[in-house]
Amino acid sequence: MRAIAVSALRAEPELVEIPKPEPGTGEIRVRVEYAALNPCDWQTVRGLPDAPAAHVFPLVVGVDFAGRVEKIGPGPNRFRVGDQVFGRLPGPAAAPHAATATATATATATATATATATKGNTTTGAYCDYLTVPQDSAVTLVPPGLSLKVAAALPSAGMAAAQILEAVALRGHESLLVVGAAGGVGSCLAQLAAARDIRVIAAVRGAEHARMASLGAAVTIDTQDRPLAAAVREVCPDGVDALVDLASSTSEGFAAHAAPVRAGGIALTTRGVAAKAALPTGVTGVDFRLEPTPVLLDVLAAGAAEGVLRVPIDVEFPLEKAPQALDRNRTGGARGKTVIVL
Repeated sequence: MRAIAVSALRAEPELVEIPKPEPGTGEIRVRVEYAALNPCDWQTVRGLPDAPAAHVFPLVVGVDFAGRVEKIGPGPNRFRVGDQVFGRLPGPAAAPHAATATATATATATATATATATKGNTTTGAYCDYLTVPQDSAVTLVPPGLSLKVAAALPSAGMAAAQILEAVALRGHESLLVVGAAGGVGSCLAQLAAARDIRVIAAVRGAEHARMASLGAAVTIDTQDRPLAAAVREVCPDGVDALVDLASSTSEGFAAHAAPVRAGGIALTTRGVAAKAALPTGVTGVDFRLEPTPVLLDVLAAGAAEGVLRVPIDVEFPLEKAPQALDRNRTGGARGKTVIVL
């Protein structure tokens, strides 16, 4: 089958042929029709801190998918062949679970390593024609009224937005500064927060005022025009109640964005830099970690099917162009979700 994979950390993703995986006990095999791009996809292949230290190679990229159940593994299963499903894979397999130590140690994509790493084990990524996934993991049925394309774009962005909103614990009429608000997580977060009467200040790069307003943002700040902290003080002289930073990759950048957060507030980052950040006095730093669940997927999918939650799709790429899509996302400026079409 076709897949986008890397043969070693920091190697360039490329289109390869690997064996079709066989579902194990309690697993399903899905014929993938759409995969969705997330920043963690390129962060993982580049070996950034949030990624496991070692992997099974070749490493197939991606975690979010939608498609149809093509085969059921042995044992009880809540799905049937032909079901339309979507979900989020657990992520790349770490080296201790490798079928052969040589494949990981040398990071070479030999035919033997490929066959061994994929046979009878969950496929490590979503950018491929077929994947296997445990039926009791973060995978669920696509509800009527929701397309497979939109379903594929929902898992990571939607679940992260919902869990982030719970983590910052804001009430109605309180204020939330979202840095990097134009991407998939930010677009979903703005809608969910606005639905709770939370005042969303969206920090973006470029002219995104109309689009962010349509998603529920009360104020949109173009960070290319002026310093963020000063711009926030203009619209919230007393500061904001919480920060969600989806962009800063350093503790210094995160701390600078947290400057407008008032004492007693929360500053949350998705990039794992809160622990070392020098935050304002009285501000609590939070390193967010996603905990995917099928129940949350069902709730989000119902909202998307009913039109309550919009999942903005920025652009589509065919599978063979996925490496270019990853480069585009890595250089910044995402506007909603990027979808890979298989």
